[in-house]
Amino acid sequence: MSGNSAPINLTNHFLIAMPGLEDAIFSKSVVYVCEHTPRGALGLVINKPAEITMSTLFGKVDLPLTRQDLTDSPVFQGGPVQTERGFVLHDSLLLPADRSDQTLYASSMAIPGGLEMTTSKDVLEALSSGSGPRKVLVSLGYSAWGEGQLETELSENSWLTVDADSSVIFDTPVEQRYDRALALLGLQAWMISSQVGHA
Repeated sequence: MSGNSAPINLTNHFLIAMPGLEDAIFSKSVVYVCEHTPRGALGLVINKPAEITMSTLFGKVDLPLTRQDLTDSPVFQGGPVQTERGFVLHDSLLLPADRSDQTLYASSMAIPGGLEMTTSKDVLEALSSGSGPRKVLVSLGYSAWGEGQLETELSENSWLTVDADSSVIFDTPVEQRYDRALALLGLQAWMISSQVGHA
C-alpha cells in the first residue's frame, strides 16, 4: 500500500547484467552508476574494452602519455551515447607530482562515495604530464536511462545491483570484473545462468 515509496538511488552502485540481457553492449556488462535521480541515470560500462589503448587515445588528441602505468591500459566502451566523447572516471587522490590543490577538474561530477567523473581535457593533460589522478578508467561514450527507464529494467530483472567497490573498477583484471561484481552479492555466474549444465 506504499504508493509513495521513496525513489531508489543507485548512484555509486554497480548494475550487473542478468543472463537474459542480450543487448550487444550490455550483455555480461557491469555498469558503474555515476548519477541516478528521478530524471534518469547515467553510468559507464567498466568491463567492455574498446579496440584502442590509452596511448592510442592520447595520440589521437595530440598529447604524449608519460604515465607508464597507463600506456597499455584499455579504453572502455562506456555505453551507446556520445561514443566520440571521452569520459574519465577517477579517484580523488592525486599523484604527488600534481602540486596544484585543485582536485576537481573542469566539468567534473563528484560522485558520493569518493569517485569523480569528468569529460574535460584538463584531466588528460594532467595524466599526459605524469600527474593527475592516481587511478583512472577512460571510456568512450556513456550509458543513459530516461526518467523511470532504469526502474522499469530493474523490475524486469534485467539487472542486479550492489554497492560499488572501486577495487573492481581499478584493480581487477577486465575479464574478472563481472565475476568480482557478482561476488559482492555472494553470487557466481552459474547461479544466475539462464543455461543449465555448462561449466
